[in-house]
Amino acid sequence: MIGRVRPAVSGLASYRPGKAASQAEEEHGITGAIKLASNENPWGPAPAVVAAIEQAAAGANRYADHRATALRQAIAEWIDVSPEAVTIGCGSSGLLQQVMHTYVDPGDEVVFPWPSFEIYPVFCSTLDAVQVRTELVDYAFDLDAVAAAVTDRTKVVFLATPNNPTGTAVSMSAVAGMLGRIPDDVIVVVDEAYREFNDPGLGDPVTDLLPAHRNVVVTRTFSKAYGLAGLRVGYAVADPEIVVELDKVLLAFSVSGPAQAGALAAIEHRDEAMMRVSELVAERERVVTTLRRSGWELPAANGNFVFVPTGDRTGEINLAMEKQGVVVRPFSGLGIRVTISTPEENDRWMGALSEASGS
Repeated sequence: MIGRVRPAVSGLASYRPGKAASQAEEEHGITGAIKLASNENPWGPAPAVVAAIEQAAAGANRYADHRATALRQAIAEWIDVSPEAVTIGCGSSGLLQQVMHTYVDPGDEVVFPWPSFEIYPVFCSTLDAVQVRTELVDYAFDLDAVAAAVTDRTKVVFLATPNNPTGTAVSMSAVAGMLGRIPDDVIVVVDEAYREFNDPGLGDPVTDLLPAHRNVVVTRTFSKAYGLAGLRVGYAVADPEIVVELDKVLLAFSVSGPAQAGALAAIEHRDEAMMRVSELVAERERVVTTLRRSGWELPAANGNFVFVPTGDRTGEINLAMEKQGVVVRPFSGLGIRVTISTPEENDRWMGALSEASGS
């Protein structure tokens, strides 16, 4: 081996993204495959957003504003917080990594329900942190178990709501109850990558949690609802003292000029994105209803995807769907996660699932 690789890295399995449609086509000798494995928005950004990105790209020979000052200000005005309570990162994943680098030392504990976002274990392993996983109950968080898992060695708790991959969500009143049971020097991250698709009746952590709980960090992204996954831009909202610390470990110039311009334009033209979100939510409900009528027992779906509990047949069903040109995200022994797309693509994958499963 070249160099002295850290043991935590040499034994680490890399983060596994959704398979590309082109890869499935090559593997199975097919054409016309569709990718529904990464929870991407099937529609591109609004035309005005594309124009802003193109204009910013003309200045790609210059570094962007490292602090993304204009974007922080726009987000602060949008969600009604002070600019000092906002920070920007390379997607919400980048912000999650910043939290880890800011607070977690080797041997510290990080608590999260499982299964959940697959990047959490990767970040833990690279820092030699101890993963403390709590089991889901009926695909949903057991917040009592999360609170009970916190010890004096716990530095961070991750709560993805809606949860990826199960799609279940938790109310902010329930999270507030959990926060009352854990020390206030434990950072609790409310990971809201799929916020725009969620039931608004479950509450908003920025208004419902942050005023009373200074240890909460809320992370959000422009990747899903706003169709900017390829630009990698997200934001976090937290107490200004936390933001100061997170900014210290922000990789220099990690949010490009086109990404900042696209996010600014997305905020300005957010009504167009929300119209698309409404269409996707309606499609999600149609898909859930159709699958349940076919006999599938699905958990609640609150993101831009559904989780189909295929259990021990997951590998078999996933392969059969791929051979039909439908690429989804398998979770071994548990089920498949499928992105909600256009009506035509949704009908196609439901048909592929029916044929693959014999249902």
